[in-house]
Amino acid sequence: MDSSRILIAYYTIVRKDVVRMLRLWKQTFLPSVTTTTLYFLVFGTFIGSQLTAIHGFSYIQFIVPGLVMMSIITNAYSNTSTALFMAKFQRNLDEMLVSPTPEWVIVLGYVTAGIVRGLIIGILVLLTSLFFTHLLVHNILVLFSALILTCVLFSLAGFLNAMFAESFDSIAIVPTFILTPLTYLGGVFYSIEQFPHVWQSVSLLNPILYMVNAFRYGFLGISDVNIGMAFVVLISLTILLLGMILWLFKKGAGLKR
Repeated sequence: MDSSRILIAYYTIVRKDVVRMLRLWKQTFLPSVTTTTLYFLVFGTFIGSQLTAIHGFSYIQFIVPGLVMMSIITNAYSNTSTALFMAKFQRNLDEMLVSPTPEWVIVLGYVTAGIVRGLIIGILVLLTSLFFTHLLVHNILVLFSALILTCVLFSLAGFLNAMFAESFDSIAIVPTFILTPLTYLGGVFYSIEQFPHVWQSVSLLNPILYMVNAFRYGFLGISDVNIGMAFVVLISLTILLLGMILWLFKKGAGLKR
């Protein structure tokens, strides 16, 4: 398959999913913006105004990067998992698998669409936050790198989930019982420096902590973890998931419903 055909195949996969999310914007974009607005209002304005500053920033300034990242994680994950499962359910994936399209192009197409949704949601939530507080950008390179790597990582995670999902309920299990707890315990609403030493050590086992803090560092210049280590965790997990998916693809595991 030559490069022009590969590009057409890639563009087709991405375009199909992006058109779907734009057409269903009331389901794909509006819920996240509404939910996060409530977080800003309740935790940031009502409760946050009664709390002391964290690392020299007001509570709402502190939680905004975490809430933006939480929305990005959820949407990048759900977009890829839903899109791939629907492709399996409707037998569209079978058509792609029997075509000469390389496996990595299929994976890249779905992951790119997940990145697009994650970026759109991140921008919308960030713009919404400006009605409640103001933010400074400390390091645009760190901010953008953390944003893109997180979108890629959770798009891949959603892809892996959908490969083995046998029903729509199977897709919801991981976000409900794994992703949501890890996100809430990932430093979105607090600094782990407020914890006893033993719980700080336990928190360091949560990979989402590194993503939230890398993104927060890009905005505010503060972090509970070493930024270099945060990117090591992000890149390592991304490579691990990508390798697993490509290996499973070659084996044909989890691709048929």
